[in-house]
Amino acid sequence: MLSSPLPSRRTFLRTLGAASLVAPAFVRNLRSAPPSGTLRHASFGAAGMAWADIQSICSNPFVKLVAVAEVDLNRIAELKAWHPDVRIYQDWRQLLDREQGEIDSVNVSTPDHLHAPIALRAMQLGKHVYCQKPLAHNVHETRVLTEIAREKRLVTQMGIQIHSQKVYRQAVAIVQSGAIGKVREVHTWSNKHWGDSGPPPVTGEAVPAGFDWDLWLGGTAARPYVGSSYYHPGNWRKRLDFGTGTFGDMGCHIFDPVFEALALTAPISIRSEGPAPDAWNWAVNAHIKYVFPGTAYTAETTVPVTWYDGDARPPADVLALVKPAAAAANGARGSKARDVMDQGSIVIGTAGVLHIPHVDTPRLYPSEKFKDFPMPPVQEAHHWSQWAEACRTGAVPSASFDYSGPLTETVLLGSVAVRFPQTTLAWDSARLTFTNLPEANAHLRRDYRKGWEFAV
Repeated sequence: MLSSPLPSRRTFLRTLGAASLVAPAFVRNLRSAPPSGTLRHASFGAAGMAWADIQSICSNPFVKLVAVAEVDLNRIAELKAWHPDVRIYQDWRQLLDREQGEIDSVNVSTPDHLHAPIALRAMQLGKHVYCQKPLAHNVHETRVLTEIAREKRLVTQMGIQIHSQKVYRQAVAIVQSGAIGKVREVHTWSNKHWGDSGPPPVTGEAVPAGFDWDLWLGGTAARPYVGSSYYHPGNWRKRLDFGTGTFGDMGCHIFDPVFEALALTAPISIRSEGPAPDAWNWAVNAHIKYVFPGTAYTAETTVPVTWYDGDARPPADVLALVKPAAAAANGARGSKARDVMDQGSIVIGTAGVLHIPHVDTPRLYPSEKFKDFPMPPVQEAHHWSQWAEACRTGAVPSASFDYSGPLTETVLLGSVAVRFPQTTLAWDSARLTFTNLPEANAHLRRDYRKGWEFAV
C-alpha cells in the first residue's frame, strides 16, 4: 500500500500542538499563501533526506506536491510511486523558471553546496522555504539567506527537527528555569566521522545514465566524476567543496538546545585545537572552542562552549559528572539502544549539571539532588507541518531563518577556525569579519565557477 488516508483538518491541527500556534501580534508582517488554502509545493531533491522531507511536509493535508528537481533520475522511483502526477525536472533552475506561478513554497534538501543558490533564487521569487541544515555552505551565504527572508517577509524553517521535539524543548526549559543555576560552561560533541584525508581518485569514470554531474557540481569547480563511493550520493559531506564536516552536519542539531537555552548571540572568538583539513577533505576529531558574550542565563560576562567530534570528547573530569549514571541508563535501556554518550551536550551550572543526550531525555545531576525534579510540561510540534501551516497563516515557525541563520553562522565559523589551528580568531559579527587575522576572511565565502555565481 503506497499511501494512507490523510487526516481531517480538525484532527491534523490537533496534532500540531499548541507550540505551533503563534499569537497574531508576532505574525502580522509575514506573507502568507494564497487564500485557496492549498499550499502548492516543490522539492529540490527526491531521495534520501529530500524524500523524508517530502513525506513529512506532504503529511499536511493542505500541501500539494507540484514539482520536484532531482539531478539523478535513478533516484525518483519511490517519489513517482507515491506522487505519480508530480512534474520532474533535472535542472532546479528550469523548475523555478517554469513553475514559479504554480508554487507557493519549496524545500531545499540537497547537498550543502547547493542550499544557498537554490534557496536564494526561490526567495527572490517570493517562495516560502524549508531548508535542510546547515542553512548554507559558508557564513556569507547564510547571512544573505537570513537577510532576504526578513526583507521579503517569507516563512522559513531550517531542518533541525529535534528543535520541535519534547526532549530539546525540555532541555531549554530546564536551563531557563534556573534549575542548574547560572551556566558556567558547555561541552558538546558528536561521534560521527565526516572527514577524510588524501586527494580524490585520479582516473575519472563514466557518469551513470540519468545523472547530470555538471548540475550536481553547481557552482563548484569542474572535476571528473569518480564514482558513487567518493562524492554522490553520500560521501560529499567529507569534502571541503560540498559538505561542512561533522560540525556542519551535526553541529546545527546539537548546538541548537544550548544556543536557544542560553539565548546566545554571535561568538566573540573561536579557536581550533584539533587537526586542520587537507586540500580536499574535512578532518575528523575536531576540538573547537567558542567564547560567547554572557546572557541572563550565564554566570559570567562570557561563556565558553566547546565542540568535539569523531573520537574527541570532553575532558575526563567533565564526563565524570554524568558518565557513571549515563552508563547505568544505557544498561537499563538494553544493548540495542542508542548510547546516550554518543552525541549531546553537558551544561555545567552553578547549582547543577544538565546532560542533553541527542534525541533523548535530558538528565540532571547530581542525581540525588534532582531525583524529585519534575520535568517541564513542554508542548512539542510537528516541525515540518508547523512550517507548512505557517506558510498558510503567516505565523512564525520556531526555527525560522531569524533563529537558524545565526545558529548556522556560529556553527560554520568552526569551518574557518579549523583551517588555522591553535589560533584564536576574534569575530565581529556585525561587520562579518575576523578582526585579527585578515587571511581567515577569505574562508567566509567561496568563489563560484562562471555561470553559477551566487546572485547577490
